[in-house]
Amino acid sequence: MNQGPIIFLAAFLALAASWFGMVLMPQGQVGQLQTTNTVGPVPTAYPIGMPGMARQGLEVYRAQGCAYCHSQQVRQSGTVCDVELTEIGTNQPAVIDALKKTVPGFNPQSANQLLTDLPKRITTGITKSEADAEVRALRAGGAKADVWIVPVGPDIARGYGKRQTVAEDFLYNPSVALGSDRIGPDLANIGGRNGDLNWHLRHLYAPRSEVKGSPMPPYRYLFEKRRITHSISPDALAFRAEAGVPDGYEIVPTQDARALAAYLTSLRVDAPLYSAPFSVPPPPPEPSTNAPAGGTNATPAAAGTTNQPPK
Repeated sequence: MNQGPIIFLAAFLALAASWFGMVLMPQGQVGQLQTTNTVGPVPTAYPIGMPGMARQGLEVYRAQGCAYCHSQQVRQSGTVCDVELTEIGTNQPAVIDALKKTVPGFNPQSANQLLTDLPKRITTGITKSEADAEVRALRAGGAKADVWIVPVGPDIARGYGKRQTVAEDFLYNPSVALGSDRIGPDLANIGGRNGDLNWHLRHLYAPRSEVKGSPMPPYRYLFEKRRITHSISPDALAFRAEAGVPDGYEIVPTQDARALAAYLTSLRVDAPLYSAPFSVPPPPPEPSTNAPAGGTNATPAAAGTTNQPPK
C-alpha cells in the first residue's frame, strides 16, 4: 500500500504547526505592539528611540559577545503594596484607632514614634486589598495616606531593575540581546544604575580596577595607548593605579568603545507601565518665576505674596 500521501500530509502538518507556533503566534502577540504611556504623576510616551551612538554600540555589544555573560531580562516574582502615611491630621486618636483595626500586631505604645518624621511607610509587604482597607481607614480618621505598588523578586532585590522586563522595552531595538547566562550582572537597567560614561569606559579597559575581583576580561583592543608627548589629550581617561597604565602613556577610547559605553548607559528599565506597574514619587514643585526679587524697593504686599507652582 502506498503511504506517500500520508507521510506528506504528516510532514506538512508538522511544519505548519511549527510555523504557527514559532512565527504566527509571536507576531500576533508582540508584532502589533505600539508606543504606550507610562503610569504615574506625569505620563510620558514609552519607549523612545535609541540614540544613534547607542544604536552603533548595540552592534559592538553583539560583536564582542557580551550577551554570552550578561542578560537583559529582569525577573519579578510578584507585587506587594506598602502604605505611606504623609500627614497625620488633627485627630491622632482616630488614626491610632484605625491602625489598631487594620494592622495586625499594631502596638499603640509605639504609635508616637511611628507617626513622626512623615512621610513614612508604616506598613509594608501586604496585598492590594489590605493596603486599600488601611488607607480608607486612615483617611476616615483625617490622615493622608497612599498605596505604593512595589515589585518584588530576587532580581529586584539585587538592584537589577525596578520592575520586570516586558516586550515594550524592546519595541525600538533593531535586534535584541536578551542573553541566557549571568556570569556578570544583568544589564537591562545598567544605565539607570550607573549612567557615568567614563566609568563604563574605564571598566571596559580594566574591569578589576573598577570592580574588585571582576571575572570580566579587559577589552583593551577597543582603546588606543599613546605616548604622552606635550600634553595629555582631552579624550584620555583618568585611571586608578590598579589599571596598570604605564607612566608616560595615556589611554584614549576608540569610536567602538565610546559607542559601546553609550549603548550601556542607554539601557534603562525604570518606567512604570500598565503591564508592569510600580509607584513613583510625584515630581517636586517647580519654583515660581513670578515672585518679586524682594529687594529694598519691594512693597509689603508684594513681599508677602506667595505664588503657587504651575499646575
